[in-house]
Amino acid sequence: MIAYAALWLFVFGLPWERVITLPGINIMSRIFGVLALVLAVFAVVLSGRLRRWQSLHFAALLFVVIAAFELLVFHSGQRLPSKFWTYVQLLSVLWIIWELAPTWSRVIWLFTAYVFGAYVAALGTIMVYRRAAGSGPNRYSVGGDANDLAMGLALALPIAWYLGMAHRKTWLRWVCRAYLPLGVIAIGLTGSRGGMIVTVLALSFVPLSMTRLTPGRLTMAMATLALAGVLAVAYIPDAIVERLATTTTEIQDLHVGGRFKLWVAGFRAFALKPVLGYGTSGFKEAVYPYLGDATQVAHNSFISVLVEQGIVGLLLYVTMFFGVYLSLLRLPRLERRFALVVFATLVLSMMPLSMEESKRVWFLLAALVGLAKASIPGAQALPIAQWSVRRSAQTRGRGAGAPIGAREPGPLAAPMRAVDRDAPA
Repeated sequence: MIAYAALWLFVFGLPWERVITLPGINIMSRIFGVLALVLAVFAVVLSGRLRRWQSLHFAALLFVVIAAFELLVFHSGQRLPSKFWTYVQLLSVLWIIWELAPTWSRVIWLFTAYVFGAYVAALGTIMVYRRAAGSGPNRYSVGGDANDLAMGLALALPIAWYLGMAHRKTWLRWVCRAYLPLGVIAIGLTGSRGGMIVTVLALSFVPLSMTRLTPGRLTMAMATLALAGVLAVAYIPDAIVERLATTTTEIQDLHVGGRFKLWVAGFRAFALKPVLGYGTSGFKEAVYPYLGDATQVAHNSFISVLVEQGIVGLLLYVTMFFGVYLSLLRLPRLERRFALVVFATLVLSMMPLSMEESKRVWFLLAALVGLAKASIPGAQALPIAQWSVRRSAQTRGRGAGAPIGAREPGPLAAPMRAVDRDAPA
């Protein structure tokens, strides 16, 4: 329970981790991430059991191994970049979530932690705007890059709506639903054009869930969306609205906020080292001959991986996502729609930003796989000595061997129920 609580706090801090930082260190995620890792290892050693890995975990492991091989063989005289060690830490995040959140309710509570964290970031952004009193910049954000913040807030939208149907407590359902208007306002205040596009996709889960809503809940859903629109119009300054209105022109002119030239330079550099690339953190060095002092990061996660890790690294990275996608197809209809919207929103949010090393990305991949696996009755952890050879596991008592599909209460709040898989929501 203590290890899971540390993991919950780690996830809670993801949307606003840049608010409280030391130079180069995100304090919140670092402290609780390390604590969760230590306690998870301790719990696994005591129980003597490991859960069988999924394709996501194997692809992620190979991705990190290939990155290490390329750096050690072709850049042996250089210090390993911090981005590589971030990949190692993210691999541990995948494993921690997989081991500590084996049940449906525990995965749902991790999603809840992310929404609560998004509340902090959204309220902080609105407070920044209020303090500026309309005399500040045309874009507002708390704790760092406005585009990155907008993507993180948008990802919480479908999660919050689903939790509004999944929680048992009425007040908790309303707290989750109330995030939608608040999140839309905060995203608008960031002035992120990419964030606006991602928000539209994220909100698509609301109408997709209406096919199974009762008339009362359907009315509530429409009222929530209307409220979000009214508040956005009332709060978002005209200067930001004008900026957002240029989105179509930016795409048609192939400008995309100056990103298109970065992508072209990335493909030109890739053609010179197509197999293993330029090494982790090597994108700027790779495109410098083409861009000179205008060199920046890729502003596209997949192009960044392609240039730095080559076609081998990109295939492994994409395999992580493909494995998650296949696992989501086994979910019940409503949960499948929810998970696929979150998955598509995540992928779209990575297109205009370099987010391949983002904790948010790796957390959501792990949580979605955990959600899919928890829907399979009878799945459980395997003894460490047998986990690589046994084809299936049988429920053996309580504790580490409990069925993944069991509806166990989370340690931080009341028990929850999953949305009924057959009856209307």
